[in-house]
Amino acid sequence: MPLTMALAALALATATAAPTYTVSDRIAGPDGGWDLAAVANGRLYVARSKAVMSVDLASKAMTPSLVVLSGGHGILAIPGGDLVLATSGGVGTATLFKGATGEVVATIPVGKNPDAMSWDPVTKTAWVFNPGSHEASVIDPATAKVIDTVAIPGALELGAADGKGRIYLNIEDKNEVAVIDTRTRKLVSTFPLTGCDGPTGIAYSMKAKLIVSACGNGVAMVSAPDGKLVATLKIGPRPDGAAMDEARGLVLIPTGGDGALSVIHLSPKPEVISVATTTKGARTIALDEKTGTAYLPSAQYGPAPAAGGRAPLLPGTFAVLVVSPAK
Repeated sequence: MPLTMALAALALATATAAPTYTVSDRIAGPDGGWDLAAVANGRLYVARSKAVMSVDLASKAMTPSLVVLSGGHGILAIPGGDLVLATSGGVGTATLFKGATGEVVATIPVGKNPDAMSWDPVTKTAWVFNPGSHEASVIDPATAKVIDTVAIPGALELGAADGKGRIYLNIEDKNEVAVIDTRTRKLVSTFPLTGCDGPTGIAYSMKAKLIVSACGNGVAMVSAPDGKLVATLKIGPRPDGAAMDEARGLVLIPTGGDGALSVIHLSPKPEVISVATTTKGARTIALDEKTGTAYLPSAQYGPAPAAGGRAPLLPGTFAVLVVSPAK
């Protein structure tokens, strides 16, 4: 078989084998706002406005207020143990706690309006991104202290580590990606996301060596580590997260503007291979890397005020959507 035909056959087989996604369950929770989520050690953690909500995924038992927060935003499970880190944007702190019990280990002052976080496996540090003070606070979880502060201009959003000493961080107001050296703790470069407006969620594939930035204007930008644009893919509007499923070679991007989950395959070429229906407002995501199941916090909205402003959340409608892969 000629090489071109063999590659085409491989691409077709890969696409055919890719799973489809459907909402298989809903986990109801208390009313209120939410932001980012994480899965670790058989538990789902959701950063809510006033607390960390925890769900035992085997029993579906819920703890509505595992740890108290003030303007909760980010949630990060520290690999290799039971520690979890959550940010309180309202008071400029990160809370380190035991994931099973909620016991607080430390409350750590960071920058202004702390939001998302990234774990760097090379230096074993947690990077807290503070858009209010345009800096990252580098936390050593072993000592529960900030060991450095790295200035990064712009409105910092989500970041993704490459496992080799780099973090790629979306800068929302500049429509660019910042490249951080985690060993030297320095901002080494930035590159533009031409055609992107408001990048938020980000994913990095260690296998494909590609960066995927989810943009508010309904596109996903696929970039090489040197900043070269590889592909621009159409997704829905208002994403606020992205998850890399390395085992399946897929990036999952929820878009709250249209209630969809775009599934992107990166190899042999980046493309959207399917779109699952979720619900409007489901914009953040947590992935169980063992099962490939995604968890999307969501709620139903009422009509927007005539004078403008945000549409109100409808009471009794908050739920985490369980989105499962199936062949």
